Formats: sequence, structure tokens, C-alpha cells
Amino acid sequence: MNRISVIIPAKNEEEGLALILPRIREKLPDAEIIVVNDGSSDNTIKVCNQYATRVVTHPYSMGNGAAVKSGARAASGEILLFMDADGQHQPEDIRRLLERLDENYDMVVGARDSDSQSSIGRSYANKIYNRLASWMVGTRIDDLTSGFRAVRADKFRKFLHLLPNGFSYPTTITMSFFRAGHPVAYVPIVTGQREGKSHIRIVHDGVRFLLIIFKIGTLYAPLKLFFPVSLGFFLTGLFYYLYTFIQYQRFTNMSAFLFITSVLVFLIGLVSEQITALNFKDSEK
Repeated sequence: MNRISVIIPAKNEEEGLALILPRIREKLPDAEIIVVNDGSSDNTIKVCNQYATRVVTHPYSMGNGAAVKSGARAASGEILLFMDADGQHQPEDIRRLLERLDENYDMVVGARDSDSQSSIGRSYANKIYNRLASWMVGTRIDDLTSGFRAVRADKFRKFLHLLPNGFSYPTTITMSFFRAGHPVAYVPIVTGQREGKSHIRIVHDGVRFLLIIFKIGTLYAPLKLFFPVSLGFFLTGLFYYLYTFIQYQRFTNMSAFLFITSVLVFLIGLVSEQITALNFKDSEK
């Protein structure tokens, strides 16, 4: 049986940890539980010591993604199970993720329903992210930002260098897995109310999530971004040419500029597509 490492990033989450750690130990008595203390100033370490939990401590707050990477590097299990420390993820759902992982998937994600979102605004934002990311990778993504997931350690560590230090690590690892051809499954879950105060800033981190989507899209599917831009320049140039031809019976410099730009953008996307093929070399090993 594969050894399981449960990795829980935590920053001032003593209340949530006191609730979930005994429940995790009850469900997975033989699992390695790692809490990454991301510069906490509360009793996080004290709570962890009560439940025979391994603690990896950052000297200062480095971010949720950095904590995830530290936990992945320290883990000894073949299966990595990531959970939030705020009590929203239910340990009772762990078995469902692990059972689905045994069906030849490389990653299984707990997909939240609309009632599990903390606000209406965040619910709509996540729907937009999910649809945009699905278009990028060509596969339906049910929950792009869920931090509750089980994944094979050897596959996950191949993408550590891509993961940001902030809150958008689920976005990056999800899109990376899809584009690299690793099978991903979703298991419906219902999350509870978090314990303590959220560290996510809606506007700031929302913009960062969006940038991460385009970053990974450019990294793995550049033509998905470059081709629409190229097509936009081409159609603009075409319509402008038709207008100037009908009105003045001539081909203008602006039309030529738009056509040339369209070709250049397309060629850059084409070259980028060939370059990104090199990223799949290490993913196939």
C-alpha cells in the first residue's frame, strides 16, 4: 500500500488545526501528517505537537504556495494529500479522493459546489476561471482553485519549479497536469465554514489568479493565446482595407501594418508552440 503524506499549510490557524488534526489521525492512523508553519505567531506549533504531527517551520511568512512546496519536499509518501488548515475541508472526504486516485488517476481534486463558496462574488469569479482554464487546456475543469487534492508525489514534484509562492498554486498545478497529459479527476465535496480569518485578498489575488492562468496557458498552449490576437489584427486589417478601398480606392499603410502584425503574432505563437514541446520531455519520464 502506498504511504500517504498529508500536507497542511498553516498561518495562524490554531483553531482549525485543533479541529481537523485528530480527525485526520483517526481516518489515516498510519499517514505522515506534515503541517507547514508559515511564520505563525499563534500556538500553531503547540497544537501540532499534541497530535504527533511533523512540523516544518518557515522563519517568516512566505506564502501558501511556498508552504505547499516545502511540504512536498519534506514528505516521504508516494501519495501527497493537500488540505487547508482552516477546517473547511472534511477529513471524512479523504477516502473518496484516495479511492478515485486508485482508478489510474494522477491527481484527484475535491470540487466544491456553489453553496461551498464563501461569497457570491467568489463563486462567480471561480466559474469564470474554470471556463477560461478549460478553454486553455481543452478539458473541462470543475474547480480550478480547490486546495483539497490527492496527487502522486513523483508527478507533483516535476512541477514544483512552476508553482508560485502565493495562493494560486492550485491553478498552476491543475493546468500543468492537464497540459502535460496526466489524468485528473474531480470528486464533489461540500466545505464547511472556515475557522479564523481568511488571508485571501479578493481583488489582489483574483488578478493574480487571472495572470497565472495566462502564464500557464502561454507556457503550455501559446497558440490558444496568440492565434486569437493574430486573428483580431487580421480581421481589423481586412475590414479597414475594405473600407478604404470602397471609400478611396486605395490600400493604406495602416492596413499593411495590421496584416504584417497579424503574421508576426501568429509566427511568434507558432515558434512558442514548438518551444513549449520541450516541457513535455521531462513529464513523460
